[in-house]
Amino acid sequence: MTDPRRNSPRPVRDLATAVQTSKAPAISRAAAVLRLLGKSDVPLGVQSIARELGLVPSTCLYVLRALVAEEFVAFDPNTKRYALEAGVLTLARHWLRRNRFNDLVQPVLNRIGHAFDATILGVQVVGLDHIIVVAVSQSGQDIELSAQVGSRFPALISATGRCVAAFGGYSDTELETRFAALRWDQPPTFDEWKAQVAQTRRRGFAIDAGQYIAGITLVAVPVWKIRGRLAHALVAIGISSVMKRNGLPELQEALLSAADTLSNQLCGEQS
Repeated sequence: MTDPRRNSPRPVRDLATAVQTSKAPAISRAAAVLRLLGKSDVPLGVQSIARELGLVPSTCLYVLRALVAEEFVAFDPNTKRYALEAGVLTLARHWLRRNRFNDLVQPVLNRIGHAFDATILGVQVVGLDHIIVVAVSQSGQDIELSAQVGSRFPALISATGRCVAAFGGYSDTELETRFAALRWDQPPTFDEWKAQVAQTRRRGFAIDAGQYIAGITLVAVPVWKIRGRLAHALVAIGISSVMKRNGLPELQEALLSAADTLSNQLCGEQS
């Protein structure tokens, strides 16, 4: 989702921190380079990549050459810059082929997004680390609220984060540590957030009315692949006033119904 704070250097600093603290630095360096190139709208040179990730330029060059050899990164000898190569699609294609959720969810997102004039996402939950957008239906005519497949967000942020906390079986200590690092436009206190998590557990869905991004409402509903283990979520995003006008309670019911159907389909495949 487009977020006015995404221009902040913090996501890049997070990549650099991950490299510095990793117990498998070679893998972390390669992953950080790929993610940085994936976020960039233009090809980058060695010095820029090394500076952003806090790497020694010679080490960065070694990583880039290895990625070029594996066809994950392309090198332009004229500009001396690097960009993602089509080889990354091979990994993505294999993942998409075995991920039944994506096949099932796209028509659901399109139907709900069109009915309620909202952007609807299908996200995958990766424990307490992060959530990843794996399917998108863009809608909403008043203002563009865009999202891209592959976008990553902190696991506990916004409405989806309340679902992760409500249904993930995590301790307050685990949650509070992660919660302290989150950035909100209108941040709740941890106690307020815990109360919202408890409400999510009772109602079966979560709502964020302008706390993550001012003026924007997000609704998230959990989707189960194995009963008792949160795997995915459906997330609706829209301007708060537009979502109220178009029927927020009806949108919540539509998401709950769709999530229940998807959960039954996914859990049935496990039996």
